[in-house]
Amino acid sequence: MSNNSIKSESDLKLNALLEVTKAINNNFSVSQILELYKDILQNRLGVGRLVLFSLDKTWDCLLTYGLPEYAPVPKFEEDLLSFNEIETITYNKGELSKSFEIVIPVYHKKSPLAFVLLGDVDPDKVELSKSVKHLPFVQTLTNIIVVSIENKKLFKSNIQKAQLSKELELAQNMQQMLFPNHLPNTEAFNVNAIYLPHQQVGGDYYDFIKLNNHEYIFCIADVSGKGVSAAMLMSNLQATLQSLCNYTHNLKDIIIELNKRVINNTNYEKFVSFFLGKINTKSQQLTYINAGHNAPLIYIEKKFNTLSKGTTLLGIQEELRDIEVDIFNYASDFTLFCYTDGLTDTINESGESLSIEAIKENIIQNNNESPEKINESVLKLATEYKGETDFTDDIALLTLKVTDLIF
Repeated sequence: MSNNSIKSESDLKLNALLEVTKAINNNFSVSQILELYKDILQNRLGVGRLVLFSLDKTWDCLLTYGLPEYAPVPKFEEDLLSFNEIETITYNKGELSKSFEIVIPVYHKKSPLAFVLLGDVDPDKVELSKSVKHLPFVQTLTNIIVVSIENKKLFKSNIQKAQLSKELELAQNMQQMLFPNHLPNTEAFNVNAIYLPHQQVGGDYYDFIKLNNHEYIFCIADVSGKGVSAAMLMSNLQATLQSLCNYTHNLKDIIIELNKRVINNTNYEKFVSFFLGKINTKSQQLTYINAGHNAPLIYIEKKFNTLSKGTTLLGIQEELRDIEVDIFNYASDFTLFCYTDGLTDTINESGESLSIEAIKENIIQNNNESPEKINESVLKLATEYKGETDFTDDIALLTLKVTDLIF
């Protein structure tokens, strides 16, 4: 071979590499990069038939040319995985070996990235000889092409993840805005709440609404499911409750309207457990309806009572029947502890759930503390109980410490 011929081949390869590098740096599309790759192999190196397989969870055919128009898209054959060097195709079990003569594997750290199959090769341009003259260049070129395409996918995926992260962050901020900024701290009672979403946003909800100087409506709720859809329904319920409290303080009327709203918004596809309470510090009455929620615990005079009376879950039937409005009269100080089932769904490394008895014992031990300290202590109990396992659901805690005042 003459020096001019060698120089011509070197220039061809160098120019091809420069052209590909420029295309990648100029952010050419995947189709443009593959078209350039095809042009180099078909028109400059004389490869008449080619198929390129690339691994993206599954082996996909990125490019093929030179086959009859009626031929189906080539399918990856597992026998190709046995090739780790440039070789002629000698196996005859599959269709690929009938149409292609050379296989060029592309590996990264012993993991296959791509396989190039060549056929109908012009011996004057790409010849398979002992030196395997041009094929290492094809292998290198393919590596560059496949990695650039993979980087494009990763870049696009990262952008999408970043956009999703920003959207979730916005949803999280909006959700936090829905929770009350300030909870009452008066002579009559003190309130604290903690919300720990399992994901960035979730479906647990609590609220505390002042009606007048001595009456407050409050709630704690849990929307079925997790994530954005649960959070959207939760925000709708919050807006509905706030609006209803401007027109009525009747708990039965409120719970009926909330049930209608859940059904209208979800068409029976989601349900909500909802505890709705109203405290009157003048009459010293706690009125409530429990719509399928975990029964809040009242610790009074060194014993526990549970607030379980009410009705069924919201969103499972059009008309709530047999709604029971219960009244708890108090004549001494008490602690009211409300929670969502993420607390009792906390599982330890042995697969055992956190028990109500353990929670009660924790409340007894910390009953002289503030509601904030009680919530923190219960959450610490759950965190230590789960050990290395993850929380399985959102957790919301709402604690009231009520003082017996004589007006």
